[in-house]
Amino acid sequence: MLSVVMPAYNEQALLAPSVRDIVNGIRGWGIEFEVLVVENGSTDDTRSIASSLERGLPEVRVQHLRQANYGDALRSGLLGANGDVVVTFDVDYYDLHFLKQALGLLESSEDGETITIVVASKRAVGARDERAPLRRLATAVFDGILRMIFRIRASDTHGMKVLRRRPLLDFAERCRAGPDLFDTELVIRAERAGMRVEEIPVTVVERRPSRTSIMRRVPRTLFGLVRLRLALSREAR
Repeated sequence: MLSVVMPAYNEQALLAPSVRDIVNGIRGWGIEFEVLVVENGSTDDTRSIASSLERGLPEVRVQHLRQANYGDALRSGLLGANGDVVVTFDVDYYDLHFLKQALGLLESSEDGETITIVVASKRAVGARDERAPLRRLATAVFDGILRMIFRIRASDTHGMKVLRRRPLLDFAERCRAGPDLFDTELVIRAERAGMRVEEIPVTVVERRPSRTSIMRRVPRTLFGLVRLRLALSREAR
């Protein structure tokens, strides 16, 4: 079974069309799936829209978290998913073509070294990032820091991913680097454990402006990376 995990915070404009687009697209693939919307701390109509989608679409389930926290929403969705394979989509950033490619990679690895994570990379060869220049620069700097400090091989850690759920459950429980870094920490921990991480280049187009300004997010992210570095160092002793 496939689980699509979608965090949702104040997404009243995009939630319903995005969920319906995903459900209608995957229905034609002939596989069993669910869409798990993790509404977290919304102050608009997102909560009621999510509940309406749950009533109207048999494939949709909804979790509600009291506080707005993207990382906690991803963790809660991954831990609460019913599928053996999980894809993480954002309400404003999803790609069924990437999902189909990633599922093909997972299937092809069954006879060889098993792939645990497939990352949709904005920076791999063949990717196209059409976001604002400042956001592209921030991503490049962030990924450079990850390579320098954590020695990861993946060129990108944020955004869409397809995951084998069971091998990552313990790591998901331990990820505590902050609201912006759950998926980054998950990839770092998986690589350090010797799990195979693959990438697929994707095209990124903004459907709406970022909810958090770069100036607010950079200090929070840097602080989270320091916490993560210290935590991993303590665990390695």
